[in-house]
Amino acid sequence: MKSGFNITITAIALLCGLFFFSCGRRSYNVPAQFTEADSVAPLYPDYTDIVVPPNIAPLNFALLTGEATEVVAEFQGTREGRLVTGSGKDLKVDIDSTEWRMLLTQNRGCDIQVAVYAHLGNGWVKFKPHTLTVAEEEIDPYLSYRLIEPGYELYRQVGLYQRNLTNFDERPIYENNRAFEDKHNHCVNCHNYQNYSARNMLFHVRANHGGTVIVRDGKVRKVQIKGDSILTAGVYPSWHPTLPLVAFSTNKTGQAFHLYHSEKIEVQDQASDLLLYDAERNEVSLILNDSTEYETFPCWSPDGQWLYYCTALEPEIPDGTIVPDSMKASQRVAFFERFYYDIRRLPYDPQTKRFGPSELVVDCAGRERSASFPRVSPDGRYLLYAEGDYGQFHIWHNSSDLYVKDLQTDSIYALAEANSRKADSYHTWSSNGRWIVFASRRMDGNYSRAFITYFDCDGRAHKAFCMPQRDPEHNILLLKSYNVPELTRDAVSISEKDLRQCIYETEGELANFKPRGQ
Repeated sequence: MKSGFNITITAIALLCGLFFFSCGRRSYNVPAQFTEADSVAPLYPDYTDIVVPPNIAPLNFALLTGEATEVVAEFQGTREGRLVTGSGKDLKVDIDSTEWRMLLTQNRGCDIQVAVYAHLGNGWVKFKPHTLTVAEEEIDPYLSYRLIEPGYELYRQVGLYQRNLTNFDERPIYENNRAFEDKHNHCVNCHNYQNYSARNMLFHVRANHGGTVIVRDGKVRKVQIKGDSILTAGVYPSWHPTLPLVAFSTNKTGQAFHLYHSEKIEVQDQASDLLLYDAERNEVSLILNDSTEYETFPCWSPDGQWLYYCTALEPEIPDGTIVPDSMKASQRVAFFERFYYDIRRLPYDPQTKRFGPSELVVDCAGRERSASFPRVSPDGRYLLYAEGDYGQFHIWHNSSDLYVKDLQTDSIYALAEANSRKADSYHTWSSNGRWIVFASRRMDGNYSRAFITYFDCDGRAHKAFCMPQRDPEHNILLLKSYNVPELTRDAVSISEKDLRQCIYETEGELANFKPRGQ
């Protein structure tokens, strides 16, 4: 009797679940009668004629036309599979994730034709179909980023977050302030991972509770990377792909907020060097500290045998004299546009742990251009970087575009298909080298969003598209920028509670300074 009762309850629960599921999703039908438009549907975000990963979340979109009252979208696989969905009066198309995943799997390496229908005042209109090409290669499922107000005057509410690109799950890695309190007012930045795995990671905490938070093999600690021979604490990091070593720049940085300049904000180094930190021995040493150069943005090659970095020489004042070191940052504003960064690299011997002589890789200064954020593709062939008119703070420079240098042929070219007229800057490779995620302000000029582009085996980028959101309006309503996107194969496993405890309850162990040559 008891067993039968349990079976009955279970059956009722399943039926109720099916009932509510069926009631929760409306079914849509392709209109039988319609007129054909001579243009592609105006979608937000623009997901027309793009290459997508076979494991990407549904590309939910809204139709940008005030005249429509309803939308129906038909996805027809070239190989097999069909998906029909639509919207209500809000014109937001919400795609069923299970059907979407099946359709992508069925058409991996093939095309999906998309037909969008809109109901206007006089009936249905069919827009010109567009194509989604499903790539063979997947994208790394996890993307980490900082969310921050774009002005950078304050850091009252700043956090590091991780998004699962195969669905819409987002979780905080660490937040300083959920509800503002002055004692929690500190900055978090420069998160970085070793070899596309969150097993070993780091980020900085600035101001209150400051230090560098390092996670290795599930254990977290805070260290202080500073000393009399070091300009400041470590700044821009890069993990060695296999060794417990992190290359840092150390930068004395000044900010300027322009009143009349076409760019809203400028960040300039007054001095910068390169450091090497041994996370196993808690030792730090100088790599480069030439007082006549500004070395920044270190990046290891995938084989760990080269350290790439950006460097600039002090610009000249028009009368030919050098800008004095004593000049205040506010007085140096007139010379921001004279800073041009090249990309150089140093050979590294893991056995002797010594660097060789520097060599020029990309000459931007000779063309009165400037490079930042060098990143080498996982196969070691392509050097990806941002190039702009001047300086190194390209996340606010509208002239900034993505460029690559083919290290086999020495050819340099812009990724024109992925670039825009607004700032396209910080970028990360997927671990298979077929996808690039980068920060772009192309949507409104003020807020950077995460964009994805396919990088094919011929070294050509394809049309970039915005990271999908469950609600297409999310990128309009979110008044924060996506900063420093980083791809990983696995999720961050350390808990926010453990990170907070380390940050708040430890002062941080002082790194031992090791003089060069010892």
